[in-house]
Amino acid sequence: MANSTTDGGRGIPARQLSLFDCVCLIVGIIVGAGIYRSSPMVAQAMGSTLGTIAIWIVGGILAMAGALCYAELASSLPEEGGDYVYLSQAFGRPIGFLFGWSQLAIVRPADIAIMAFVFAEYAQAICPIAPSSHVRDLGLRIYAVSAILVLTAINILGVRQGKWTQNLLTVAKVLGLAAVVVIGLAASRSDIQAGPADPARPAIPLALIFVLFTFGGWNEMAYVAAEVKDPDRNIVRALVLGTVLVTGLYVLVNLAFLNSLGLSGLAGSNAVAVDTVGKVLPGIAAKAVAALICISALGAVNGLVFTGARITYALGQGHRAFGLLGRWHQALGTPVVALAVQGGISLAIAVAAGSFFRAILYTAPVVWLFFLGTGLSLFVLRKRFPQRARPYNVVAYPVTPLVFCLCCGFMLYNCILYAAANMPMALAVLGGVMVAGLVVYVVTERP
Repeated sequence: MANSTTDGGRGIPARQLSLFDCVCLIVGIIVGAGIYRSSPMVAQAMGSTLGTIAIWIVGGILAMAGALCYAELASSLPEEGGDYVYLSQAFGRPIGFLFGWSQLAIVRPADIAIMAFVFAEYAQAICPIAPSSHVRDLGLRIYAVSAILVLTAINILGVRQGKWTQNLLTVAKVLGLAAVVVIGLAASRSDIQAGPADPARPAIPLALIFVLFTFGGWNEMAYVAAEVKDPDRNIVRALVLGTVLVTGLYVLVNLAFLNSLGLSGLAGSNAVAVDTVGKVLPGIAAKAVAALICISALGAVNGLVFTGARITYALGQGHRAFGLLGRWHQALGTPVVALAVQGGISLAIAVAAGSFFRAILYTAPVVWLFFLGTGLSLFVLRKRFPQRARPYNVVAYPVTPLVFCLCCGFMLYNCILYAAANMPMALAVLGGVMVAGLVVYVVTERP
């Protein structure tokens, strides 16, 4: 019982997460493999060195606006579940339920499976389980399934085990990225002015979509607010420090890429980190970068497992039909059932998909829809509960939350347009999930 307190014989969350733990959680989830995949596409879309760096700074500013909004919400409602709690109080139980349902049924397990496949792809490159091309998918499945099983088991065993796993992986990936920055800046300078032919007409909306995707995860700490020590101070500190650290890392990494490869080299690279490190250390570049990406992906998987189960736990706490999910194990001090169910769905996706690309379930429209709802909930909760204690009030209200809401609306609009034009089945799948959630709510919530 060292990891939990009790409530009528049942375990409840205990405050065990320090400021360092929270920052590691945020940075560990944000910095996955996205920076390596997005940087070339952002450079190609922007068409200039200055524009490329500027759009990453803009992305950091927008992420900070969201982080400050979440800081007010999480410090005034320091409960497990994050958006689930805010949406339920602002717009009613059905909206909160739909958020929790979408996270349980599709969004969070798909995110976990996707990052597990990122790990699998690079682990297979370092140590292939099944080197023959016709059985390569078997090796990917084995690695992805193993990552999900091991990290879910670690988080079931205790908060201490889960948070220290996260801390070690985050420190390792930050040190690895710092090494890439040093190597890239030390490389022989390339012609960073060369690049695409039309730098005067950058595709800013497209670049911003890639950038904000790569910043995804800055809000994750809100899901574990009930486990944060001294939440009145540490919640806002962690959100701000984590977002600032990631923004600085992303800007420095892109400066290193540009210095080493030049704009045209960055925009045209299929393995940007390997190309950058290879200019100085050609003999070990591929293996070293593959190992770094493996660590980055595992850190993201562990963080997603850790925080995602808290959403499912909150769903179980708020709805009797899902009450089994809302049990906090008294001895282990973790939401064991929520972790097990989340892991099971993630494993099913990993086994069925078989590869990183087939694991993507096109969840972006639903994600940005609920982000928008959470941003609006800040306005609603201020008006509905004006006397509620708010240890932190968002800076420059109402401008900051308005900027965040406009950003969410922009992303939602563009994601729907892209899905409708290129993958209409994605919208059908998401629509089906949401309709199913409404049906489940109506059936299970009847008196």
